[in-house]
Amino acid sequence: MDCIDLIKKRRSVREFDPKPVSRDVLERIIDAARFAPTARGVQPWEFVVITQSPMLKQIGETTDHGRFIAQSAACIAVFSQDTKYYLEDGSAATQNAMLAAAALGVGSCWVAGDKKPYAARINELLGVPPSYKLVSLIALGYPLTGKSFRIVAKRPLANLLHWEEF
Repeated sequence: MDCIDLIKKRRSVREFDPKPVSRDVLERIIDAARFAPTARGVQPWEFVVITQSPMLKQIGETTDHGRFIAQSAACIAVFSQDTKYYLEDGSAATQNAMLAAAALGVGSCWVAGDKKPYAARINELLGVPPSYKLVSLIALGYPLTGKSFRIVAKRPLANLLHWEEF
């Protein structure tokens, strides 16, 4: 599948098969994340991969809209040094990770981290210095077999594309 097809077919997955995601696959996902564009070449990101069920449950319970993390095979917590463009850089890395996961047959779902009231608690749970900002949590796992995913209709290109001026 080419890159554009992958982008168009990727969906958020919130129900996971209990099958674990191998360390090799997780490392490949993080490797793709680190190739994201970054302002001024700073590369301020740090990634914490969580695979242990008790911690996945604790993280899921800590979030407001990420309870499904508790049933995922893994979660990547994307942190960033507090640079001028930390959110943009961390978000680009998050997107790269999710696209790499899809290319490897792994489902994912982005859970917000930045500015969330639970961000400091996630830092604490994972032993991350408070000077780092939680950008996102990425739930990972193989999609539950037989689960059909709701396809969200996208706005037509003609309704959002503007040439030369708005």
